[in-house]
Amino acid sequence: MKITYKYKSGLNRFLILGLGLVLFTTSCKKFTEIQPQDALSDQTAFDDKSSIELAMNGVYQQAAVGIYEGGAGRGYPFGAASIEQAEMRGEDMVNLATFYQITYQATQSTSSANNVNHYNNLYNLINQANIVIDGVRTAKNKGILTEAEANSYEGESRFLRALAHHELLLNFSNPYADGNGGQPGVPYRETAIKSSADFDEASKIGRGTVAEVYTKILADLDFSEANLAQGTNYSRATKGAAIALKTRILLHKGDWAGVIAEGAKLGTNGSGAFTSPVGNYKLTDSPDGPFVNYKANSESIFSIANSAASNGDVNGALASMLLPASEGGRTLVSTSPNLYNASFWKEGDLRKTLLQVAENGIYFTFKYRDATTKGDWAPIIRYAEVLLNVAEADARNGNSGQALNLLNAVRNRSVPATDRFTSAPADLILAILNERRVEFAGEGRRWPDLHRLALDAKYGSGGIPAKLNPGQVTAAAFSNGVIVTPARAAIPRTSFRFLWPFPLSEVNSNPLLAGQQNPGY
Repeated sequence: MKITYKYKSGLNRFLILGLGLVLFTTSCKKFTEIQPQDALSDQTAFDDKSSIELAMNGVYQQAAVGIYEGGAGRGYPFGAASIEQAEMRGEDMVNLATFYQITYQATQSTSSANNVNHYNNLYNLINQANIVIDGVRTAKNKGILTEAEANSYEGESRFLRALAHHELLLNFSNPYADGNGGQPGVPYRETAIKSSADFDEASKIGRGTVAEVYTKILADLDFSEANLAQGTNYSRATKGAAIALKTRILLHKGDWAGVIAEGAKLGTNGSGAFTSPVGNYKLTDSPDGPFVNYKANSESIFSIANSAASNGDVNGALASMLLPASEGGRTLVSTSPNLYNASFWKEGDLRKTLLQVAENGIYFTFKYRDATTKGDWAPIIRYAEVLLNVAEADARNGNSGQALNLLNAVRNRSVPATDRFTSAPADLILAILNERRVEFAGEGRRWPDLHRLALDAKYGSGGIPAKLNPGQVTAAAFSNGVIVTPARAAIPRTSFRFLWPFPLSEVNSNPLLAGQQNPGY
């Protein structure tokens, strides 16, 4: 069952493909296809509760699998692509083949596939979320849904809409720290595009500012928090997920007090073994808990579900992309020996033994290991991140005692007792930032941190860091404990290559955005 739309013109053909109504268990890969405009109307899809639930599942399916070059999905935007792309934009994992070469080397153009498909699928997700929002509001007015039911579906859709717009900011706009959000943002789409008239209205929306986009993201998440229940299925948006995502968004804004206040709702103002009163989140005893048991653990707050029947396939699934061939993967991306040998990643750390796997002396992430059915869920946000988000905010706000408590909660479950902090290190903020690199290695959090800290004179890299070339990744580089001098030069934030361009197809169909393209493209 699908809703699809076909128009002769539009902002972007992926933006207005419409809404694919598909359950996660479907075997159909091309779940959103262009069909005649009268194939199934959006009104019909929201005429009964079972169809509405299918519609909501269709939005999650778009988030998980997406489409690639108009064909089968490759895990765009959040099934795997956001993780894989973000790791390749950073320096803590190394591209060993040509698969991610453009992203890794920052040689993207207005027509290169990875950045174009990421953009297209994010806006397709946003449009599908907006269609559901329209549909459930109408269903409420017709008495098909109660107000609470309609608001719950809208809350899920607005959570995904917020998540997608923030992902766009991370790749197509400068960080909030640049001019206090005054740099150009991305178009914030809040209305569904289902007709030529809708397109005409949408084409009048320009980029606005980064600050304006953050305001809308937080408004969406506030609505989600107020209207979502706390369920046990973390492949669906919940109240706890909305709060957790706000700690991330506010961290990117540099709103330390805001991060602390939102974190307190999830129990970060406690001590010892932190547990959230919302959702009962807590760290798993072992650092591999969220990955070995990706469908059921206490730490995951929101993940994108994949399954044997519905995943990013061999060209997009996390396991096939990030595992070595000896584990069923494709040996495309390794851990950087420079991260593995960094002084802050201690010998004896359980994350080296449980979450890394070696092939011929070269180490790879072992967080995703289902190379057969490719069913690993993509972790979007975990309780460990909430703790470290608040730890950084506390440290920057001068509350070093609580910052250390939060840092130790995450760190101490992995490091040997002899390497644990008994008092705050000389540079507590740096210790927290280093812990993020270790804890979230292979989860796509490196690029967001590089992006938000790009202007930080003390803790930022100033742009895209220098990187290793594939030939520098050897067994000896891992075993000798020496930091290898990267052969690939750093790219300053002031270079046009720091940002991705709007796709050529987008600027050709939208004159307003054509005049607001990122410089250099």
